[in-house]
Amino acid sequence: MITIQNNSTVNWHIDILVHRRIGTLIHYLIGTLAYWHIETLLIMRNKLLLSAAILPICGITGEAQAAEAQKHPNIIMFLVDDMGWQDTSLPFWTQRTHYNDIYETPNMERLAAQGMMFTQAYACSVSSPSRVSLFTGMNAARHRVTSWTLHKNKTHEQPDSVLIYPEWNVNGICQEPGIERTTQVTTLAQVLKENGYHTIHCGKAHFGAIDTPGEDPLRMGFEVNIAGHAAGSPASYYGKENFGNKTVDDTSDLPGLSRLHHIQGILCGIPAVDDYGKLYLPGQIHLCLKPFFLYMAHYAVHTPIQPDMRFYQKYIDKGLPPVEAAYATLVEGMDKSLGDLMDYLEEKNLQENTVILFMSDNGGLAAHTRAGQLHTQNYPLNSGKGSAYEGGVREPMIVSWPGTVKPGSKCDRYLMIEDFFPSILEIAGISDYQTIQQRDGISFMPLLTGKGKMKDRDIYWHYPHSWGPSGPGIGATCAIRSGDWKLVYYFDSGKRELFNIPNDISEKHDLAAQKPRIVKQLAGKLSNYLRSVNAQRPTLRATQQPAPWPDEIK
Repeated sequence: MITIQNNSTVNWHIDILVHRRIGTLIHYLIGTLAYWHIETLLIMRNKLLLSAAILPICGITGEAQAAEAQKHPNIIMFLVDDMGWQDTSLPFWTQRTHYNDIYETPNMERLAAQGMMFTQAYACSVSSPSRVSLFTGMNAARHRVTSWTLHKNKTHEQPDSVLIYPEWNVNGICQEPGIERTTQVTTLAQVLKENGYHTIHCGKAHFGAIDTPGEDPLRMGFEVNIAGHAAGSPASYYGKENFGNKTVDDTSDLPGLSRLHHIQGILCGIPAVDDYGKLYLPGQIHLCLKPFFLYMAHYAVHTPIQPDMRFYQKYIDKGLPPVEAAYATLVEGMDKSLGDLMDYLEEKNLQENTVILFMSDNGGLAAHTRAGQLHTQNYPLNSGKGSAYEGGVREPMIVSWPGTVKPGSKCDRYLMIEDFFPSILEIAGISDYQTIQQRDGISFMPLLTGKGKMKDRDIYWHYPHSWGPSGPGIGATCAIRSGDWKLVYYFDSGKRELFNIPNDISEKHDLAAQKPRIVKQLAGKLSNYLRSVNAQRPTLRATQQPAPWPDEIK
């Protein structure tokens, strides 16, 4: 039991009864981060480290402060890595597809039955820009973290024969001033913490480069960090491989895992057990009186594509090639974790006051590593991760909010990743806040409540880089979605493509030549926005001049 004396002295008496009552984050929080298959003894050992952390999630009933805290909902941002729009048994299109029948995601279906599906939710085409936009409310063109980050002051881009790429913010974002090649911001987690929320980061961070403040979630407004650091993926999901830890290069080694090395089984989104224990075992009982914000950021379904043997055989039996069967296990393992978390909320009677927002950070992988014909793995969408086409930027999104969001509902309004920043703060009841940065996101609260109206607007993408692999829509591009129309512009060639998305979701029919007036209109809107945020653009090697804006092409 846990006793709180009137003199505010906290006496900790942690025994097995408390653990049974409270549960454990190793199973429901960390283990759910993608899939967690560790021996029972290990799980029981970690309960001692994690029971204190679960207290703010469980809450302490009967306290006036706790009752006051419950006026503000708990919020879970459940972000999946590299999950495509069709990587689910839950169809986000008007019809089921072949992929909807391959993957098994019953808990996504369960979450959708409790809440609202968004069929046109968008993010950036690669990871870091999306995550930065989510936590700042800024469009990628404004914050200039326009590609993925890792090494300090180093870019991953290879030299190009046509373009010289701009000096983008390769070091990411941070809350400290004066850090080179970063954007100083006030993060979503910081605003929530300052307004009474207990902030927990679990999984992939990818906000800033190694040896910069942004690599550490604890310097980004989070009070807890479980496995978040600079790298975008582990080198391995297997304990028997030390999760990829190498003595020479530990770039992709997730922090705090030394005690878990050589464990038989597979995990993804790994806990920093040592650090976690140090953070929580001191008297943090006051945190029980706070609502929580949990950023559950899965490492899955990012590479390496390694099978979770709990699910592998059934996908082999379906006739999938080994790599696709392994990929499907990553998807199902992620879904299992979602279900574990939902079960936990129900077990602790927290589901009625907890909002769950489900999203992916970019389109599904389709340009390499996959089996079969490349660029088709997100059908009916064209292309995948790294592309300006729908396959690279359209994501599965679900929001559950008991008593507010209509169960089993759908919304066809298009949204952008930076919209999560103002929306989550409005969900939390926070309206009076200041940020260092100017924001672009618009709250989608009216869509959740059915009250009021979300104003019509255009959304923008800006990726002035070479991602690496080639394929449809991949390259240095910018784009705009305006109503039914989408314009994609290529900086190297000056080509402009126009698609009517509702009529041509696969972006197979370029209407630019047939609709010059619309091309001109959208090119002007896109260019004016990029100019307004002082967006960076590549330089043409041949002329040593900046590549033209879309509206400068004749």
